[in-house]
Amino acid sequence: PVCTGRSKLQNQRAGVNQQIIKQMRMRAGAENLLKATNNNKVREMVGLELSYVNSNLQLLMEELEALNSSVDVYQSPQEMSNIPLIPLGLKETKEVDFSVAFKDFILEHYSEDGNDYEDEIADLMDLRQACRTPARSEAGMELLAKYYNTLPLMESRFFTPNRQSGLFFTWYDSFTGVPLCQQNISLEKASVLFNMAALFTQIGTRSNRQTLTGLDQAVTSFQKAAGVLNHLRDTFTHIPSYDLSPAMLAMLSSMMLAQAQECLFERSVLPGIRNHFLSLLRMAQEAAKVSDIYDQVHQSMVQTPIKDNVPLFWSSMCQVKTNHYRSLAHYFLATALLDHQLGPNDDEDQQEKTLSQVYDSLPEGRSPLDLLKKREERRLIGKAHLRRAVMSHEEALRVHGLCRHLKKLDVLEEILQASLERSKDKFSANDNKDEFTDYMEAPDIISKTEHSAHPELPSNTKVKVKDFFQRLGPLSFFNAKQRWTAPRSLRLVPKDGELGFTLKGEPPVQVVSLNPSCAAAVNGLKEGDYIVAVGDIDCKGMSVSQVIGLLKDVGEEGVDLRVVSLMDGNASMHTKSATYCGLPKTYSMICLAYDQEDKSAKGGKVTKKPSFLSWGLKNRLKSASTLSLPSAEYSSTLPWNKTCTTFPGSSSFNDSSLY
Repeated sequence: PVCTGRSKLQNQRAGVNQQIIKQMRMRAGAENLLKATNNNKVREMVGLELSYVNSNLQLLMEELEALNSSVDVYQSPQEMSNIPLIPLGLKETKEVDFSVAFKDFILEHYSEDGNDYEDEIADLMDLRQACRTPARSEAGMELLAKYYNTLPLMESRFFTPNRQSGLFFTWYDSFTGVPLCQQNISLEKASVLFNMAALFTQIGTRSNRQTLTGLDQAVTSFQKAAGVLNHLRDTFTHIPSYDLSPAMLAMLSSMMLAQAQECLFERSVLPGIRNHFLSLLRMAQEAAKVSDIYDQVHQSMVQTPIKDNVPLFWSSMCQVKTNHYRSLAHYFLATALLDHQLGPNDDEDQQEKTLSQVYDSLPEGRSPLDLLKKREERRLIGKAHLRRAVMSHEEALRVHGLCRHLKKLDVLEEILQASLERSKDKFSANDNKDEFTDYMEAPDIISKTEHSAHPELPSNTKVKVKDFFQRLGPLSFFNAKQRWTAPRSLRLVPKDGELGFTLKGEPPVQVVSLNPSCAAAVNGLKEGDYIVAVGDIDCKGMSVSQVIGLLKDVGEEGVDLRVVSLMDGNASMHTKSATYCGLPKTYSMICLAYDQEDKSAKGGKVTKKPSFLSWGLKNRLKSASTLSLPSAEYSSTLPWNKTCTTFPGSSSFNDSSLY
């Protein structure tokens, strides 16, 4: 039932967003007509229509605010005696069809048939679609994290600074419902991050706060939500959307930390509060800490421009909690002073020290030791604290009554009313009606906590995910910024058991030390070419030793090679190589040059790639970025027939198919 209610709420949000778009288009048309006409009658009719549209927009904004105020749907079914917490709703988005743009780019930039990648594109679109309605669980969080970590890989494959992608990402502001449409993939990344934070808040509000385990989960969830929001604010600073603005994200992060601190307080009181002087003083300071944090959140909510977009329900709830927990702090301290007297077995020094840390200053002429030793002084200060407790709860109930969305939360009113009656009963029990002494003002309580909530960036914001398009080749080489020629086919026929060139490098392997008179060179092989296929076998992801394994079995009939070249003039040359020499079907691995990076290179497994069938598209022009990835240091090449020291073992490589 809870999931159904949450889904219904999200669907209502999507419907409101669509209506807001319609009204905004009508308003834009009316405003343009006002500018374009001088006919008074037309202007009068357009003015009436414009006022009607603005009225509709105001009603839709209020409806969206009501959806943001529907916190009861997100609460745990077991929640019957806790003040509700505020979750964030998921940002809504439109569907995006990657098919046309990606197929065109694959054909144009990588010179491959985009239709061969229909399955990969479909998997990516399915993943994005699933992220629009993630489950409120760890599985849903992993789904969002998977897509978020896939976006940098997708950006490297298909997005360049000097070429428009043709893809439009549309996301709706979660507070105003106004859509933002951009080709910039940063909007997609930021919006997915926001939804990760929102899902953490929904997991936190769903936790059962009647158990220690549930409270621990709530604290962790809100701390992670704050961490994600802080990361979002620090990483994406120029997205023109209210809910993604730095000021709004800072406020949301502080609100999540306030709710985490509230759950930490609930955790400390769940086993019960000991009716002990020092324990009551500690709980008074803990409650004051929660009150202070919510007061800071409320102050940030009423600042421009945040106050124009934050739901009244949120700011009212923060006001209510500020007063409620301040009242609890004064009630606990009053109970400690009124119900406990300094006994002969009590540690006087410890109680005096603790009491002095609770107050910033006492009424003139009084000291902590006076409160401990003088019963009448304790009673007067205790009653003063009870008066403040009563006043704070009355203020909380007043704010509660002014907000129509808060009034729908029956459990909140019951908690506030019960707390108020408890403070009044305590005051009546200690009130002397014959007393005519002027009432003193209770001093403020210094807030303090033993367990402070702090932002926590979840580890799943940076995890390795599978590259959907790894068949295009290693990402460090075959990306949108690297310019490649179209693949060329040439015949390789060994002569006297020698092929006449050397191979180097991590995948893909590179041709170096080419004998200009060998058959391969005559057929079009150039020094610096990269071998991408041997026969029908795709070898873009193969190491030197694996490519050698394919070439060593080549007989006199030869084999077809497919090669590509970097279009940049500063093509890098790898430092690891293999030379073919001697009798047919024999080879040796050699090392021409080593640098420190080669010595520290780690070995990795190679997975055999599917057949590379689509590199036969010759002489196809393609547009690419003029930028190139950083390349390894150029190594000196040796003459093709120079004797080299044998390197015993196969060349190692770093598998770049996973990020």
